[in-house]
Amino acid sequence: MSQTRTASATYTTTDIENVVRRVKADLAMIADSTGGWTPQTAADYAHDVEVLAKAGYLAWVDVTLLQNGVELKAVRFDVDTDAGTLSTSRPGGVLWPRVTGAELRIVISYTDAYTNAAREATRSKLKMGWTASNADTSHSSLSSSGGRNYVSSTYGMQRKDWAA
Repeated sequence: MSQTRTASATYTTTDIENVVRRVKADLAMIADSTGGWTPQTAADYAHDVEVLAKAGYLAWVDVTLLQNGVELKAVRFDVDTDAGTLSTSRPGGVLWPRVTGAELRIVISYTDAYTNAAREATRSKLKMGWTASNADTSHSSLSSSGGRNYVSSTYGMQRKDWAA
């Protein structure tokens, strides 16, 4: 299956898989270093990210490490369907601390294409029980600490990092 978003942005599901593989590696490293998720939970989140991305429904993914409700670190993966001018990075650099009272929160945002009909059609393909969230993902209490780009052809995710 190929998807075309504009005349200059053409990519395949293989491109999406290549990008999501890097995001999956980051989620696994975050889970392992914090102990906040099991490896299977991280893999299940990555599966859902891939399903939503392949269908054109994913806008961004945000993961935050909280300790007793206070943000310590965060990362956000913004989907870019015209990323041909970006260079790709290797996953990594996400060794987060293991702290008591830690919680990992993941929030995803959908594209406008994720209608109620699309939601119903996709529900059985997802592994996690996603619910609406009003979590503040601005990370205003954290400082920007860099990022990376994950790109294949013109499909990419721009990773932005924050730390206390």
